[in-house]
Amino acid sequence: MTRVPPLSRDEVDPILQEAMATQEGHLGLVPESLLTMAHRPQMAAAWAKLTATVVGEGTVDRGLKQLVAYVASSAHGCRYCQAHTAHSAERYGVPLQKLQSAFEFEQGDLFDEHEKAALALARDAAMVPNEVTDEHFERLRGHFTVEQIVEIMGVIAMFGWLNRWNDTMATTLEGSPLNWASRALGPAGWEPGRHAPAGDPDTAASARYLDAI
Repeated sequence: MTRVPPLSRDEVDPILQEAMATQEGHLGLVPESLLTMAHRPQMAAAWAKLTATVVGEGTVDRGLKQLVAYVASSAHGCRYCQAHTAHSAERYGVPLQKLQSAFEFEQGDLFDEHEKAALALARDAAMVPNEVTDEHFERLRGHFTVEQIVEIMGVIAMFGWLNRWNDTMATTLEGSPLNWASRALGPAGWEPGRHAPAGDPDTAASARYLDAI
């Protein structure tokens, strides 16, 4: 259960109406993280604008960007962001098998070399302490332009903010990503943890709850 109660949509400052509409268009919902940030509307508006720029159309495939965000969030341990990014990655065409095997990307040929280079950066940049070396960038330059490398790093950095925010706030997962992640990622070991709805702490219970509504 979110540790700072989110605002309702009716309570949100008017400057966030566009941000809520953008998030709803992208995710099919307004994330509780935005509704919690809405207690500081100027900050929430700035975050929403950055998010739209970083994960929106650019020079890197949007499915790959969500896969990068998913691996970075997995390295950090944020279950909330794992559910959202994996769900979005699938919507952008990333096969479920890749999502279920994302932390084993270096093994076999399920992932191609440009994906492996990006995911190695995502995993190691999210570690504490940071484990990125010059070799990561030498590997990236074999597959991406400088502009694309900056775009990929932007995704990792932005999710560093979100991973810290959502894990610290214990942001409650919304129904759609919770239900999807329970079914799709549960077999690979995912569970909602602190992000489960109140009174519904485990994945199986979450799935039963969502089936009933």
